Amino acid sequence: MALRWARLQRGSDGLEFKEESKTQQGTFYSMHAVDHTEERMRLDKWLWAARFFKTRALAKAALEGGKVQCRGERCKPSKEPRLGDVLTIRQGYDEKTVVIVALSQDRRGAPEAQQLYTETPESIKAREQAAAARKAGNLGLQTDGRPTKKQRRQIHQFREYVHPFDD
Repeated sequence: MALRWARLQRGSDGLEFKEESKTQQGTFYSMHAVDHTEERMRLDKWLWAARFFKTRALAKAALEGGKVQCRGERCKPSKEPRLGDVLTIRQGYDEKTVVIVALSQDRRGAPEAQQLYTETPESIKAREQAAAARKAGNLGLQTDGRPTKKQRRQIHQFREYVHPFDD
């Protein structure tokens, strides 16, 4: 029981217990040396550093809400991103598919943050098409506000012309 507890608690001494084999008599563990010198990276922190979200709290909420997928699956904020991972990020109407190129713990300027990932050409094309469709769809809905008195009279005359006996 002490080994199982120690296995779950990663010490600062760089040792970690790994499960070797399970038998009918019990589970056997062995101790392996692990290099903890490189810092661990969290996906929510990477999304914040890459400037997809303004705060880590927003990045965490997006991950927990399923708005960010890693290799096509939902993931937790504590997931460790790896180079080459494919992320699908939904923000509002846009959906971006990016490939992780570099890892960074620090949030820097936008030009440096864009060097952490590359967006796939299919994603760029799909976003541009969706934006054009949204723009084309909104052109017919533009109004100047409430109709004037003259316009209201014209609307009433048209309604009487189309349906003369409806009240």
